[in-house]
Amino acid sequence: MGLNGQNGPLRLVVTGGGTGGHTYPALTAVQALQGRLTTQGRSVEVLWIGTSEGLEARVAPAEGIRFAPVATGKVRRSSNPLKLISPANVRDMGRVPLGAAQARSLITEFGPDVVLATGGYVAVPVGLAARSCGVPLVVHEQTVRLGLANKVLARAATRVAVSSESTLPLLPESARRTAVVTGNPVRPAVLTGQADKAVAALGLYGFDRSLPTVYVTGGAQGSVQINTLVSAVLPWLLEHANVIHQCGPGNEATLRGPADALPPHLAARYLLTGYMAAELPDVLALTDVVVSRSGAGTLAELTALGKAAVFIPLPTSAGNEQAHNAVHLQEAGAAVALIGDVRAEGLREALAPLLADQARRATMAARSREHGRPDAAERLVDVVLDAAGH
Repeated sequence: MGLNGQNGPLRLVVTGGGTGGHTYPALTAVQALQGRLTTQGRSVEVLWIGTSEGLEARVAPAEGIRFAPVATGKVRRSSNPLKLISPANVRDMGRVPLGAAQARSLITEFGPDVVLATGGYVAVPVGLAARSCGVPLVVHEQTVRLGLANKVLARAATRVAVSSESTLPLLPESARRTAVVTGNPVRPAVLTGQADKAVAALGLYGFDRSLPTVYVTGGAQGSVQINTLVSAVLPWLLEHANVIHQCGPGNEATLRGPADALPPHLAARYLLTGYMAAELPDVLALTDVVVSRSGAGTLAELTALGKAAVFIPLPTSAGNEQAHNAVHLQEAGAAVALIGDVRAEGLREALAPLLADQARRATMAARSREHGRPDAAERLVDVVLDAAGH
């Protein structure tokens, strides 16, 4: 355990990653913790334990956070129990004890006050090592339903932080008593966008600001499914809205031809871009309706901002999590969910009433905001400090 008491640096081990869904909430929480303690004249010493192949191996060092890799095994899901004992799964399960031994060694050497685990396969050996070393363990779950790693860790955790009230009944009985709803940490920059800055940065001077603006995104790499659906309704869509379409760098060339063929008055209301970087917060501020996937990070950002949305869930997401997320918000009137075999006509039918009726958009946006937790990172910091006894 850290021996520095209340005055020395707080020693934190953070673990989680593989994907952005586990990595970015952890990073946002670390930055919020650093900010909180800096105002108190204290510092944080952070060690991020992850996998060498995961996103966290790039993100942590880029943010000046010490990183250490451990071995881990990915358990491939299957509805057929016999397939769970595939050679690949057996080989990977064999790496878990090695990862646990490496994690235990790192934790013993670093002497953390608390461990924060945000999911992903690497969180299991690190979380279990924390408990075996007697270090308080805080587990954070981003999705409505527990991921595989957090199902294992919930029973071992000192505190379980969840993103939605709906998760509480799904926790093991023992974990429910220590559970707290924090929400899913959202990068602060996302909440500070300015619509006029987006117009200036992206040269959107052909946009008709009396029309709603639609932001289409399939994530950083883009989504061929979403791109195809939007292309099929594009001329109709541009009669009723301005459109910013983030299509993924690998898809831009394919979509450039149809975009160039648009009549000039519609082309002026359409921006096709492969990637959205620092402008994203300003684009979201300009946006009235979002068309996107429904991963946990996307939901956290859009509800924190209070945005009307049409979700087209990734069909292959783990445990069909994205569809579950989208339906959860649709039932609350906070979004439209297009599930299963989505056709262009279905997207048009979902968008038409939202684009035609400002009051309808505003009602959906307000319901979305009711599910948002813009202070999630600060709430999670409270839980981490409480578990650490600080």
